[in-house]
Amino acid sequence: MQKDLLNAVEALNKIILGKPNQIKLAIVCLLAKGHLLIEDLPGMGKTTLAHALAKVLGLDFQRIQFTSDLLPGDILGSAIYRRSDESFKFHQGPIFTQVILADEVNRATPKSQSALLEAMEEYQVTVDGVSRKLPEPFFVIATQNPFHQIGTYPLPESQLDRFLIRISLGYPAREVERELFSGVDSRDLIEKLQPVIDPNALIGMQAKIDEVIVSETLFDYLQDLVDATRQSEHWNHGLSPRGGLALLKAAKAWAILEGRDFVVPEDIQSVWSSVVEHRLLSQSSSQQETNNPVSELLSKTAIPR
Repeated sequence: MQKDLLNAVEALNKIILGKPNQIKLAIVCLLAKGHLLIEDLPGMGKTTLAHALAKVLGLDFQRIQFTSDLLPGDILGSAIYRRSDESFKFHQGPIFTQVILADEVNRATPKSQSALLEAMEEYQVTVDGVSRKLPEPFFVIATQNPFHQIGTYPLPESQLDRFLIRISLGYPAREVERELFSGVDSRDLIEKLQPVIDPNALIGMQAKIDEVIVSETLFDYLQDLVDATRQSEHWNHGLSPRGGLALLKAAKAWAILEGRDFVVPEDIQSVWSSVVEHRLLSQSSSQQETNNPVSELLSKTAIPR
């Protein structure tokens, strides 16, 4: 299992250059049956990563460009009246796929953003009072632009909480960017990608998460970290129980990626910032702080021995 996962990571590293940790986090997110939020400036490779991830895992892929005039029906689908037999027939929207890329999700209105909520939480959608199951596995990758850009609608906390992990790709290092300039177009590379893991094998891997062992000492460490967020003066509120469970699931998935069937403190530390930061609302009105309180909290919490 680990070999297949590492092969997937290696294949993605050839498409998204110089971002090995972000790629591992993306794989971990899918392995833990979560959803991924990629926040960055346009042109950083967000869409490329989403498309390559679906291709290397052999999953069906659809992209929805979120715009201010996007309607919920454009995402979920709608019932169309058929005059021939005087009945309504439901036509599926692009949400009915295994990997859905919600591109620039914060450019759509809150009403359209909320159309994703049921799908992300319940793995089904309800249209005209009828609930319809989504394919398995089902994985949402959403990209969003920084809030200071024109025409963005901040995601509500309830929707941010549905994303297991948030990552940012950022600018490439100079030598990586030179390789990017002189290499083959990433779109051509994606077309040549071959699936490394098939969907059924992926479903089996996801089921293994529940079998990963967590010791009582590690549960204490996890709870100490969660409690520390609730006692800190940096945030309006601390991590919720659902946030704590998200941290646990991500740590288990990281352990599997590392070839272990048990969690160690380093697994929690590896996923900590990406799982926690978007779930905590800062008390400060400033978006930028000199120090990162999430990282500081991790360094101040004693590691169990």
